[in-house]
Order: sequence, then structure tokens, then C-alpha cells
Amino acid sequence: MTKRTAPFSPEVRERVVRMVREHESEHGSQWSAIQSIAAKIGCSGETLRNWVRQSERDQGARPGQTTDERERIKALERENRELRQANEILRKASAYFAMAELDRQSRP
Repeated sequence: MTKRTAPFSPEVRERVVRMVREHESEHGSQWSAIQSIAAKIGCSGETLRNWVRQSERDQGARPGQTTDERERIKALERENRELRQANEILRKASAYFAMAELDRQSRP
């Protein structure tokens, strides 16, 4: 599995979200501002809308997980997955050595 790098840096995302907020009053709705700005920077309107919504969650203006919370949850899930794998390896090794010990004891 290869890790994909985002085509837009966090700084660019912040600046574009700020542009949406600043120019929202010049458009009929936030969505029309998003579409206008997205076309200018070369991303889809839906992508920019997601950035705006996440920014609103990070600032507490919208319910949901903040970016920090999402990153922490991902890290905990990764750690949980790694621990489960380690436990499975240890369980199999323990069973293997127990069988080897029983086999050794059964031989005269």
C-alpha cells in the first residue's frame, strides 16, 4: 500500500478556505463561492466544500470530529491493529512451543 501525498499543502488549503469565507458575501451562497474559487485553483467544488466543513468543525462552528481528533483516532486504530497482530503471533508461537514441549516429553 503506497501513501499518496496531497496535491495541496495545508497552507494552501487554509488560504483557500479563508478566501471562501471572505468572498462568500459576493456570491449568492457559500456553495457558489466554493464553486467559483475551486474552478480557479483547480480542485473540485466538493473537495473545497469538504475543506470548508472540516475547518468549521476544527473551529467548533460545526459538530463533528476535529482534525486532531481524527488523527488521534487513526493512530489509535493503527496501534490497536498492530497489537492484535502481535498478540496473534505470540499466541501461535506459544501454541507451537507448547506442542514442541509435549512432543519432547512424550519421547523416552
